Amino acid sequence: MAAIFAAEEAAKQSPAPEVLLLERTQDGGRKILISGGGRCNILPSAADLTRFVTDSSPNSLRNILKSWPLVQQIRFFDERLGLDLTLEQESGKLFPRSNRARDVRDGLLSLARELGAVTRFGMTVEGLVPPSAAGEDWRVMLAGGEWIGARAVVLATGGLSVPNTGRDGTGLRVAESLGHEMHATYPALTPLTANAPDHAALAGISLTVSLTARVDGRRQSATGGFLFTHKGYSGPSVLDLSHLAVRSRLAGGARQEITVQWTDLDAAAWEERLRAGGTVHVGTLVRRALPERLAEMILKSAEVDGSTPASQLKREARIRLVAALSSMPLPWTGDEGYKKAEVTGGGVALSEIDPGTMESRRMPGLFMCGEMLDAFGPIGGYNFLWAWATGRAAGRGAATALGGAATA
Repeated sequence: MAAIFAAEEAAKQSPAPEVLLLERTQDGGRKILISGGGRCNILPSAADLTRFVTDSSPNSLRNILKSWPLVQQIRFFDERLGLDLTLEQESGKLFPRSNRARDVRDGLLSLARELGAVTRFGMTVEGLVPPSAAGEDWRVMLAGGEWIGARAVVLATGGLSVPNTGRDGTGLRVAESLGHEMHATYPALTPLTANAPDHAALAGISLTVSLTARVDGRRQSATGGFLFTHKGYSGPSVLDLSHLAVRSRLAGGARQEITVQWTDLDAAAWEERLRAGGTVHVGTLVRRALPERLAEMILKSAEVDGSTPASQLKREARIRLVAALSSMPLPWTGDEGYKKAEVTGGGVALSEIDPGTMESRRMPGLFMCGEMLDAFGPIGGYNFLWAWATGRAAGRGAATALGGAATA
């Protein structure tokens, strides 16, 4: 996206500066290719900007996103790439009508080339050398001793998540080496692991739940899919709150408690259902709402005999069962780290960049965008929303601020 808009802006200049896209992998866009199980969840159908996470200024984050609103991004993919975005009703996500992630990657690459960007694949960038005097070029240092001169450089290297897509944190290291303020990085939107024998037997069960955590007195919640895995827990609801668990583990302090409401019934609703159950067995009421194996686990954890008629359930047992159904602590013990993380938390502080152009406030001619910046959103296309908006701003900023060659 940075190369597309850099090339588009460069074409308005005379003479038009060259836009060169350097890509470490042999094909590019591998994060796009694995998105949505190979379908590519390009964008959310609606975006709540308060759901983004940053240790920087939330106002700066929102201003950056507002520079290319969701409705305009949708129009770009529909009209300029012809992807005909289609809403998946149950998830609220937008996918290309073809349901092929490759069409998204190939469409973006084709447009960049059509607009004049030159692409070089299999290029390993080892560092950047800033200009030593006004009017001199940046030097982009490549493996093998080669270097390329450029008047402007856009770092669009991603973070540390899913390293098998070609990410190794190069941009983060370069930004830090050039003196930028960095917020500690951590894996975000990653599955949680557990050493819980009762839960291990539930591997493969999936359902919709609500998770809740309290951080600094504030309640944070996520509702969505939940999956028991052989290692622990995954699914959108888990991924969306996983950064809280990860950060508490890395901080070495108190373990972040996350509780589960297993159905759409809260504590009051379960209390009412159990009181009104009459001669129906408690186990029957629970099994009607949940998968069999999960229902058995909940009854066991609450120390309740499922064959007890609801009308004969003692108060103490009812309290335990209601708590297990509506606010059971999730017994997580760890996480799957960057290998399975959807995104990287932390990164370059947003105060280090101009929110309109994404240019470094410390290094004129250097622009940064995407996952290497200190911001990420929940599952559902939010992180592509961020990538597209910041990439566009950085590309345009690089081409319009300088009259020379721009390297993305």
